[in-house]
Amino acid sequence: MTHDPRLDDSEYVYAGFWVRLGAYVVDSLIAMLLLAPFYYFEYQRWADVPIEQMPAYTVTDFVLTVVIVLLVVWLWVKKGATPGKMLFGLQIRDLKTGQFISTPKALLRYLVGYTISALVLCLGFIWIAFDKRKQGWHDKIAGTVVVKRIR
Repeated sequence: MTHDPRLDDSEYVYAGFWVRLGAYVVDSLIAMLLLAPFYYFEYQRWADVPIEQMPAYTVTDFVLTVVIVLLVVWLWVKKGATPGKMLFGLQIRDLKTGQFISTPKALLRYLVGYTISALVLCLGFIWIAFDKRKQGWHDKIAGTVVVKRIR
């Protein structure tokens, strides 16, 4: 982790790859626990349908995806972090202002940034390990940094 000149150097450092991966794992476990009942009941409905006739994507899939995106964006805007990031003391901040990110910036980071970061063998996420500011491609696209409070 290195210091950020736009944020108070005595309070924050850039959050690196491994701590961010840990936060992602925590968020994924929480999501799995919360979503498992919905998917269980949804796919029970399709138990007697031949696999060739099953839809690739259901209304439940769509609704849950929208809910997840909106929840994550809301958490980024209001709290600066998801539960996993909160657990590790991380926050997503605007690179220029050092403040929590706006809704448009959060949507850009999630919808465009995550898609591009994942497209080529997840190189956009791996990039965090090698970048001076520990930014993934999604951070660069949205103009964000992830920081850890040290005081």
